Amino acid sequence: MNVNGVTSTQAAYSSYTSAARESTAAETQKNTTATEGTGVVYEHSTNTTDSAKKTYKPNTSLVNQLKADAEARTSQLKSLVEQMMTKQSTAYGQANDIWQFLRSGNYKVDPATRLQAQKDISENGYWGVKQTSERILSFATALTGGDPDKIEEMRAAFEKGYKKAEKTWGGNLPSICQQTYDAVLSGFDKMAEDAGK
Repeated sequence: MNVNGVTSTQAAYSSYTSAARESTAAETQKNTTATEGTGVVYEHSTNTTDSAKKTYKPNTSLVNQLKADAEARTSQLKSLVEQMMTKQSTAYGQANDIWQFLRSGNYKVDPATRLQAQKDISENGYWGVKQTSERILSFATALTGGDPDKIEEMRAAFEKGYKKAEKTWGGNLPSICQQTYDAVLSGFDKMAEDAGK
């Protein structure tokens, strides 16, 4: 039996494992140095199903911003209507309330007021279908914090408000209101679909 073969194999194995250890040590040192330079710290994460549950909070700053914007724009619209009505005080005086006056259509609109109203309810206007429906949906999302479980509750609140507006108006609202109503309901449908509801 040749002992030299065994000895040389052991020496080669010893040399190989020694080189592998040195290579691993050098790689570890290189990684440690790179990590230290970047300030990266790796920590073990613990994921439990309880801590993964998402919580939803109302976005009060967005709600307040939307309310303030709506109040300013409503004031502007109210001023526009008041100016128009002041010029026609007898017609308004014969009406029981502002809604009856407006619903009757028995008034004249000066060119400047007409132009401003047309601009405001145009496709891209503040009171147009697109912007109004987007504001309503943003308001609903901000109130619920985006909680998909509250979509149907917000839809019901919107429908209740619309019915109340019809009652205040004294019948069916103008077509632009119905178009906005349809756009909002479509928006709620999309939100529910996106949430898998």
